[in-house]
Amino acid sequence: MENQPANTSPDNAATKPKRRVRYSGTHPRKFSEKYKELNPEKYPDTVAKVLASGKTPAGMHRPIMVDEVLRILNPLPGEIIIDCTLGYGGHATEILKRLRPGGKLIGLDADPLEITRTEERLRTAGHTKAEFIARNTNFAALPKVFAELEIQAADAIFADLGVSSMQLDDPQRGFTFKNDGPLDLRLNPNKGLPAAEWLKRVSHDKLIEILRENSDERHVDLLADAILAVWPTTTQQLRDALTHALKSLPRAMREREGDAPVRRTFQALRIAVNDEFGVLENLLRVLPQSLKPNGRVAILTFHSGEDRRVKRSCQEGKRSGIYTAIADEPLRPTPEELRANPRSSSAKLRWAVRSPLN
Repeated sequence: MENQPANTSPDNAATKPKRRVRYSGTHPRKFSEKYKELNPEKYPDTVAKVLASGKTPAGMHRPIMVDEVLRILNPLPGEIIIDCTLGYGGHATEILKRLRPGGKLIGLDADPLEITRTEERLRTAGHTKAEFIARNTNFAALPKVFAELEIQAADAIFADLGVSSMQLDDPQRGFTFKNDGPLDLRLNPNKGLPAAEWLKRVSHDKLIEILRENSDERHVDLLADAILAVWPTTTQQLRDALTHALKSLPRAMREREGDAPVRRTFQALRIAVNDEFGVLENLLRVLPQSLKPNGRVAILTFHSGEDRRVKRSCQEGKRSGIYTAIADEPLRPTPEELRANPRSSSAKLRWAVRSPLN
């Protein structure tokens, strides 16, 4: 029997590195083929170049107001801190540095796709299961997570209510109108109805109510009519329907508002599909009993409806004596951060400190 050539042996075949997915032309066009965007940490030079231009590299998320969040949370060695919206892990990475030795960060995220990648990224960075625990759930389930981990309360809790750049950049998630993809908009693609199916079940009056509440949009009647006239199933169809309807507005108004009505409509539908306000209100209800005496909470909001709810909850807690101090006015990104990361422009950071009494 002839000897098998060394380069065709089963062992060598198994260890042979996989080739990248081939694409037509000189540059990948589909997001699924963009190897740098899918694995940005492997291409630091490209990432640095994009960051220097004041943009966010596709496939990454730039954490917002990190210094301000750390100042409020004040993580200390040995403490337990909850990151209710783990996302890419930008805030978590900085918090974990300050919890050693003996501290623990518990990261929650409703997105099963992104939490898996982020946990792998943080494990590769050397964070063990003793100091970092990841849970695929939204923050409304905080009491259940505490019960599972036999934790009574946390020293600090953080929530970033913005959609991550990774979700926005991937057309298959359906969060953006800039690239065509299925009209999904779910934070957890394994639960609930995608936006395309949800729209088939909503009434005209209910859609108007949702657009008005969730988008602060003035043209809700016009936009609701346009949506239900076509029952869009892709982001392109929804964008085209909205853009066509907006052409009936005066030209000066269209030029002044640009694509803001389309962006706000996508945002409003996403909030409704994921019941984001309901989930936030659940978190605000359980926050006081989830914090140790003198515990700190910081919440980043990106929508007036979110900010109103957080502000009201903090004010009610201060009046009742649950919180000893709250943010009288929200903190905003610095001019330097706004220049470096335009996606931070709508961010507002509110905070509160739990009473020292149990």
